[in-house]
Amino acid sequence: MVNDDLFRTVIEDCEAEIEEKRSTFIAAVKRVSTVAEAEAFVKTRKKMHPAARHTVFAYLLRDGNKRYGDDSEPQGTAGMPTLKAIEQRGLSDVCVATTRYFGGILLGAGGLTRAYGAAAHAALELAGVAEFIPFTDILLDITYPDYQRLLQELPRFEARERSTDFAERVMLTVGLPSGRTEAFLARVTDLTAGRAITEIGETKLDAKPHG
Repeated sequence: MVNDDLFRTVIEDCEAEIEEKRSTFIAAVKRVSTVAEAEAFVKTRKKMHPAARHTVFAYLLRDGNKRYGDDSEPQGTAGMPTLKAIEQRGLSDVCVATTRYFGGILLGAGGLTRAYGAAAHAALELAGVAEFIPFTDILLDITYPDYQRLLQELPRFEARERSTDFAERVMLTVGLPSGRTEAFLARVTDLTAGRAITEIGETKLDAKPHG
């Protein structure tokens, strides 16, 4: 079953190197969240390899923005297979920049397409995949006995205790998958016989629950 809210991106920035008929392809992966960050990363990679013939790129953002560039390689042989590598893994907020050092042997359109695609896949494989879903914070003002009872309920809703402040009453903040908010609040009302004071906080991405 596909979760439309699931957001997949890379765990870490990294690079991978492959060789094809004496040409060296160095693919670097970076997690980005804006067009400006992606473009800055590509510029940085070009500065790192001033002697290279080409530094091609592709990026895909969670807001739908995507772009690729061939950097003077034959059209469709470099940036496009790089972008496809990102899309095939279902990733976003990712930029891949691949630098090529020409080895003296022409690869042809098919060879270039395979090499750039392979380099991107190799780097993305090393980067790993992080999965996130929207989590909503719930702020709870509850009694001490209700707090003890509620703690037993958190695993059932895959809720995560964010912070706890012990005073005359307990001020508890939990985060839980956004789709479970309504059911959780109903359970809190039932469990505390309406004694709990609740407030819905911000929604943000958090690591997908295991299991």
